[in-house]
Formats: sequence, C-alpha cells, structure tokens
Amino acid sequence: MPRCSLSHLSDHVVEQHLRALLARDRHITAALLAHLAEFDARRLYLPAGYASLWAWCVGELHLSEDAAAKRIHAARAAREFPAIFEMVADGRLHLSAVSLLAPHLTAQNAGTLLAAATHKSKSDVQLLLASHAPRPDVPTRIAPLLAAPASTQHAPGHVGVLELEHAPGHVAPPAPVAPPKVTPLAPQRFALQVTIPESTRDKLQYAQELLGHVLDPRDVAGLLDRALDALIREQEKQKLAACSRPRPRRSHANGRYVPAEIKREVHRRDGGRCTFVGDSGHRCESRTRLEFDHVEPVARGGQTTTANLRLRCRAHNQYEAERRFGKGFMESKRREATEAQAADDAMQRDVISALRTLGCRAEDARAIARRPEVRGATTLEERLRRALKLLAPPNARKLAPEPLAASRA
Repeated sequence: MPRCSLSHLSDHVVEQHLRALLARDRHITAALLAHLAEFDARRLYLPAGYASLWAWCVGELHLSEDAAAKRIHAARAAREFPAIFEMVADGRLHLSAVSLLAPHLTAQNAGTLLAAATHKSKSDVQLLLASHAPRPDVPTRIAPLLAAPASTQHAPGHVGVLELEHAPGHVAPPAPVAPPKVTPLAPQRFALQVTIPESTRDKLQYAQELLGHVLDPRDVAGLLDRALDALIREQEKQKLAACSRPRPRRSHANGRYVPAEIKREVHRRDGGRCTFVGDSGHRCESRTRLEFDHVEPVARGGQTTTANLRLRCRAHNQYEAERRFGKGFMESKRREATEAQAADDAMQRDVISALRTLGCRAEDARAIARRPEVRGATTLEERLRRALKLLAPPNARKLAPEPLAASRA
C-alpha cells in the first residue's frame, strides 16, 4: 500500500516524484495499449466468454465504459500506426489526442498529423482537425420550448414530462443535439433524453390522441412503455416465433431450417442469452444478435432438434465455427458471402432503375424489387421478368404510377 501522506517531503521532492511517476505512467500506458491491441488482434476475449473487447475490459478489468472505449480506440489506432506507441510513451501524445486523431489518420497523412498534434491539448487537437477536415456549419434549429407548467412539476425522482406544444408568444432557442441518455434518478426511476425528428414527434402526438381515453396526454413514459411492449411482442413473434397459442408442428426440421416450436423451446431454455462459457467459467452476457447454432454442425450430420441447438451471439458463433472448420476456411466463406451480397444489391438497384424507367413510382419499384419471388431469381433478366409479371393485371392497377392509374379510371 503506497504511503499517501506526503507532508514530510519538500516541495522540490514532491515535484520530482510527480514528474517521475508521470513518466512511468506514460510508459505503462503505451505498454498497456500495445498489449490491448495484441489481445484484440488475437480476439482472446472470445474464449474468455465475452462477445467484444469492450465487454471484456469492463467485465474483467473493471474499467469504466468510457475508459475502456478510449483505450480500445487508441490501441487500434496505434496498432495501425506504431509511431503512436512511442509518442504516448514519451508524452508527446495523450489518449484523448489519439482518439480524436484516429478516424483521420491514413498512410499518407499520419506522419504530418501526428507531428502537428505533438504536445497539443485536446482543444488544440480539435482546432487542428477543424482546419485539416473542416465540417459544414451546424444548421439553425428552432424547437418548441420544453417547459412544463407550474402545476405539472414533479417530485424528485420522477421522470420529466415531455411537452410538445409551443409556449404562447415564445420561440425556443436552438435545441442542442445530444446523444440518447438513460440516467438513473432514484430507485427504479430513470431519465431518458433523446432528440427526435418531426415525423417521430407527429407519431407521438397521434399515439397520444389514440390513447387519450386511457393515458394522460403528458404521460410520455406510460406511452413509451406501451409502445415498447407492442414492439417486443412483434419482434418476439418475428424472430422467436412467440405466440399465445402455439399450433401443432406442421413442418419437419430439415437441414438448417428451425421450426417455430423449436425456436421457442431453445430460447426459453437458454434464457434469451448467449450460452458460450469461457475457460474461467464466465458465460457470455450478450442478448443481442443471437443466432441458433447447431451443437453438432449440419455439415457433419447434426440434426435440427432442441437438444442439438443453442443460442450463440454472432461473435461466439463465428468463433466456434473457426475452431471447428479453421479460420482460413471461414474467412473465405465470409468473403464469398460479402461478394454475393454486393452482387445482389447491385442487381436490386438495376431492377429498381429499370422499373423507374418504365414509369413506376420509386416506392412501388422498391416494393416489387424486394418481393421474395423477385429476389429468388439468380439473374438480372429473370428478376426483371418476374417484376414485370407483377406489373401485369391484376397487379397493374395496384402498382401502377398515379398518372396511369388516373387514365384507367
């Protein structure tokens, strides 16, 4: 335990020790970034039971969320531009400067930008980047005044009311654009701050009108709770085949296809969470981007049954596949999938362009191009043929541009 009382030291010694400790801290920070970058490159957080390096830093190293993000950002930049390690070690760059510079560094400008940022404060680096990569002016915004009447003031801990009306005779100052925030206020109470576009504001007002007989128009928290309940039900139905009265199985598991009842059973059994457990016994905490993974792969004869399926986050699903089939093989498969997706997207754009040339409205052209029977074709000619078939009667009246529909009327 270091001695924290330094009153017995002279002024000169305190300053001398402080400078020595700071120099040591900078060298340690550079070494920390180097190890963090290597840990990231080897993806060692995956076998430890974490879906990302950030989750590992927070869960295992007990860094704060912001501290973990800043160090990871700096470590990745330094791995790409190794001069950063030495500059951090000798104090020419600090972590904030590295984080600010990272998105702008290229092989062509790295030397110049890093040299220009030497011994610069955070605000100085921001000015440097403003001249290096100027951004357009922030648009002027006029927003409603979000002030609640005196009669609606709330007790401490209550989530504030969102008012949507203009204050009479008042024009609000430009509203700052802030990232969404969920801040604890009191036990089981949180404040949510988010900037919404006008279209979302209009939907919010319309929902308030529809629920006016149930909710106070100012109870935005209650409305949000109902909206999330509806969204969760919809997504569970879509992704997990959740329903109140499950029907008997009408199809058999075949290959990679997972029947609805098996999805429900596996999701319930695994608790809606990745099942990967690291060497230390830590189970991955990820509940997003979950996939149904075959314990015994289909390619090796594995069956699509409840016992042979498990939930895995995408990171651990790919990690498991690399362990089984080899990293090189999986990387080639991913490249093939990326190239196939790019070709499919290009074909979609061509179909939409052709339909627009024929007079289709943009929304109709996009809707037709997305139809499963159109996307199922493997060539552009076949997709166009199927798309044109959808434009033929009786579909023509429904999908035709407005002038054509008017002429037929």
